[in-house]
Amino acid sequence: MEIAGISERARAAGCTDEQIVERVMSGDTALYEVVMRRYNQRLYRVARAILHDDAEAEDVMQAAYVRAYEHLHQFAARAPFSTWLTRIAVHEALARLRLRGRNQQFEDTGNDGDSPMKIVDTSLDPEQSASRAELHQLLEHALLGLPLQYRAVVMLRDVEDLSTSQTAAALDLTEENVKIRLHRGRAMMRGWLYSRVGTEAKNAFPFMGIRCDRVVSAVLARLASPIDPISPV
Repeated sequence: MEIAGISERARAAGCTDEQIVERVMSGDTALYEVVMRRYNQRLYRVARAILHDDAEAEDVMQAAYVRAYEHLHQFAARAPFSTWLTRIAVHEALARLRLRGRNQQFEDTGNDGDSPMKIVDTSLDPEQSASRAELHQLLEHALLGLPLQYRAVVMLRDVEDLSTSQTAAALDLTEENVKIRLHRGRAMMRGWLYSRVGTEAKNAFPFMGIRCDRVVSAVLARLASPIDPISPV
């Protein structure tokens, strides 16, 4: 039976998010794993950017997946499923941030974005770094050093490659606001860092292997406990 299940998930991997959601709502709930594995990387990155904590980021991912599953009937497909799911993760992360007592403001603080940022020593020449892993770490430190309102935008736009409109929808911002924050965030990260690291940005904040399996297994276990079955809209 497991082999058949694996085969079915493999076939579903070529389906769109919306097709998978429709099948999940029709009773093929095992296929929910496909979308989880499809968006684990993105949800981890955005939760990590907001919370600065790996364990809490994983908790947020699980909560977001469960909440999304329980409210699939509310997904109206007016925006891509990926945007809807990312917005849920953002809201979960911000709620956890508030509960944790860190009153770091997500909204603009009224300054022009030129306030100093705590960042690694700019005298370090990335070309002199001993390995590619060190470059990834340098990029992560630079991005995580941004104030929250810029950090989440830069993460979604520059690391996850979301469009301006997708980022705006995920963060409940206007497109103009996204552009302003992206510009300020990039400036604060120092142009030289991005020009030297280049495409290595995509290899930062990895979420794969055993960590990916751990989140998927935890969510599937939670969904197996008494949650009312989803009824198609």
